[in-house]
Amino acid sequence: MRDNARMQTSAPALHDARGWRLPGVANLHSHAFQRAMAGLAERQTDPADSFWTWRETMYAIAGRFTPELLQAVATQLYVEMLEAGYTTVCEFHYLHHAPGGGPYAPATAMSDALIAAAAAAGIRLTLLPVLYMAGGFDGRPLSERQRRFGHDVESFLQLLDELRAREGPMLRIGCAFHSLRAVPPAAIRDVLAALPPASRIHVHIAEQTAEVQDCVAARDARPVQWLLDNADVDPRWTLVHATHLDDAEVRGIARSGATVALCPTTEANLGDGLFPMDRYLAAGGRWGIGSDSHVSVSPVEELRWLEYGQRLFQQRRNVAASVAMPSVGATLLDGVRASAGHATGFDAVDRVVLDAEDPLMAGATAADVADRWVFAGNRPLVRDVEVAGVRVVEDGRHRDRDAIASRYREAMKVLLA
Repeated sequence: MRDNARMQTSAPALHDARGWRLPGVANLHSHAFQRAMAGLAERQTDPADSFWTWRETMYAIAGRFTPELLQAVATQLYVEMLEAGYTTVCEFHYLHHAPGGGPYAPATAMSDALIAAAAAAGIRLTLLPVLYMAGGFDGRPLSERQRRFGHDVESFLQLLDELRAREGPMLRIGCAFHSLRAVPPAAIRDVLAALPPASRIHVHIAEQTAEVQDCVAARDARPVQWLLDNADVDPRWTLVHATHLDDAEVRGIARSGATVALCPTTEANLGDGLFPMDRYLAAGGRWGIGSDSHVSVSPVEELRWLEYGQRLFQQRRNVAASVAMPSVGATLLDGVRASAGHATGFDAVDRVVLDAEDPLMAGATAADVADRWVFAGNRPLVRDVEVAGVRVVEDGRHRDRDAIASRYREAMKVLLA
């Protein structure tokens, strides 16, 4: 099953006058506002620093955003994604309300900012408004700093209805549950019952060991097992992180057809742990990558560290490869391409052109282009990017890079003042 799952997706690189043409990469997990805090949480605040202490920096920056600032930061981020080779982004969006938790007028203002940012950059957007209701498995109310994130079920479904009316060739509206700790079981059931049949559904799950332990204590089941037992998990679903799995959960996700969104640079930055990639591939599981907190905005780095993390843990090389697909780079790029439509709702294939004249590509062939792109260094090799037939990046530069970067710099002055 492992080899068959890979063989069906292989898409060879094609060479033309501009360079080596490859499918664009889908970024399956993004919190756009967190781009503004990249590099600002790297000072020790506690000898036991972890995801839970990192959240303090995140809450502080989140509390300063307005729709205008979010649009400026998100547009810059999406330009960086395009220049790196991402052509679609799944935006896991929970920064809904004004400071203090009151709604903006209109209530869609923060979502509108993200939609406008994606349109300005020219990237495909799967917007995933997030339901966030509780501060823990015990159902405690949201803290003051979390109130900007919160909805009840009725207002959340209304938000989804309003946004779905705006779907088009470059925009899909899905749905996300922040996590099992943040959404009570009854609310999950109510939302799922109200969604359109084709709606994509994303959820943070099993990212930290503490989350697994708390879920076992509260629900007498590990998070992924609880979800598999209590929801109709199928190919519409994307499980974000799913870092801490037992063997039954690995097999269960693979059988369901769901996608796991892996975010190696963020997971490494937060000290989350390593996903059991070899067991998941052996089970035939579907997966993709995301840049999440955007400490790095590079599909190359996500894919490289996905493989390197496994090598360090297993003390062997070429973990993702197989007899049927001996190229690690091709295996990784095929994996992200195979999951993209399921996770994003888009079935179009956009194009990235790698610079064939770069020294790192000297002597390249169709058989080794993917390996060179992923593993041959950190030089930017993306020359052109075409989304929906429009060239948005040419000769390594986004068409509106300078103007967008200028607005971003002004926004950062406000956010960091």
